Formats: sequence, C-alpha cells, structure tokens
Amino acid sequence: MQKIIDTHIHVWNLDMAHYSWLEGNTSLLNRTYAIEEIEEERKQSGITAGILVQAANNTQDTDWMLQVAAEHEWIKGVVGWLPLPDPVKTLQLLEDKYCNERYLKGVRHLIHDELDPGWLLQPAVIDSLNILASKNIPYDVVGILPQHIETVLELGNKIPELRMVLDHLNQPPIKSKEQFGVWGDLIKEASQHKNFYAKISGLGTATDKSDRWDIADIKPYVAFILEHFGNDRCFCGGDWPVSLLAGNYSRTWSIYTKLIHDMLDETESQKIFYSNAAGFYNI
Repeated sequence: MQKIIDTHIHVWNLDMAHYSWLEGNTSLLNRTYAIEEIEEERKQSGITAGILVQAANNTQDTDWMLQVAAEHEWIKGVVGWLPLPDPVKTLQLLEDKYCNERYLKGVRHLIHDELDPGWLLQPAVIDSLNILASKNIPYDVVGILPQHIETVLELGNKIPELRMVLDHLNQPPIKSKEQFGVWGDLIKEASQHKNFYAKISGLGTATDKSDRWDIADIKPYVAFILEHFGNDRCFCGGDWPVSLLAGNYSRTWSIYTKLIHDMLDETESQKIFYSNAAGFYNI
C-alpha cells in the first residue's frame, strides 16, 4: 500500500486565534474546524500522514496547529507564520521558540490577502526569508494572481537557496478553461528554478463548479504542471476544510489519487504522494 501525505490541511479554532478573513464570511467555513472531523474519511482515502498549514497571520494560529500536531501521531508537520516584516522578531521567535519545535516544517503568510502582490519583495521581508533559507526552512506561496508568480520569480533570483512551493498551483485558469495563457507562461518560467515546487491542491474550488467537478476539469492543468516541474518537484494537498466548498474530503482525494495513478506508474506516483513532500518539509 502506498504512503500518502496530505500536505495541505487546515484546522482553525475561533476560540484560540483570530482569522481576519472569516470576518463577515457567510459560508460553511465560518466555524471552528477540528482535525478529528476528517478521521474516518482520512482512513478511507488512504492518507497516512498530514501537514497542517497556516490560516491566520498570527502566532496563536501557529501555536494551535503545533498543539494539534503533538496530539495526533499522523500529523507530521506544521507550516506556521512568522512576522516576516520584522526580521529581528522573526529570528527571535525562531531561535527562542520555533526551532525547538519538532513539528515546525515551513512558513507561510496570507499574501493573497495583501493589497500589494509584491508584498514579499519588501526589504525587511527579504531579510526574514534569508533567515528561513539559512535554517533550511521552506516557504509556502499562496498566490492567486500572475503577479504573485512574477514576485516569486524575482524572489528566487534574490534568494536562490530558499525552497518555495506554489500552493494550489497559483490558481490555474481552470474556471475559464484557458490552456494555458499567462499562467502557463509564468509556470514554465518558474519551473526552471530548481528550488521551486508545485502543490497540486485547491483545484476543486478553482473549477467553481461546487461538487460537480471531476478529473476531466483538472487533468490538463495537472498534466501541464507535471510536464514542466517533473515528477520530483510536485506533491498533493487536500486543502480541507476550504475544499468542502467543492465536495467532501474523501471525494477530493479520490479524484487526485485516480488522476495521478492514471498518469504515472507506481514508482513515480509515490514521489507525488509522499517522498517529494517528505523531502521538501524535512519529514
């Protein structure tokens, strides 16, 4: 049986941290989500390990995820948050606290909620990202615009040793069915950087078809990513509970696993499902 690591799971607790993006949110997402809610579907889907990913720009969210990870053996890591515009504080938090946490495996900031798509290029943020690179801590890029990829390309030139992954493939144009436009041109360019990775995740919601999406909707984009990033720099994530906007957890994973198995043999698919992510997040 293959090992599968879900590299993109959220848990949020409205009593433990503040999630500004949920203010006024009238969707099913506006409540506390606990990891226990997916336990049965996780087993059904064959998920053997998981990574919890940042959902708020504060340390309270990170601390909550670290607590959840410590209490659940199958959770192998946390992509947390650091105050990147303050490199002094970033370094202090790492050295005094988070570098001693066995589960902190990466860092992320909700850049898609920032008005400036070039937010990561601030000199102070670059200083903090240099600190991450020096400590071999990778960075998750949650971009939704072509400009976010352009920012990452510039960042890659400034800090070539920083490992970065494009969460949700940086919003491919699945809804419009464009193949592949500006997104495709920028993805090709990004794939040339050996320290850039691609996370096959969030694609159900990108179709904007609720739970009516299927393999045919996303296959061209996954094939495009595999063609350019190769089988050694891609991995998968379920994006629960955001993915519930496009169907339940087990259905999301059944689509991803069938698609990958249809496209790759067992050796190559095991890279996508487990070993690439284990290497990227130092599991």
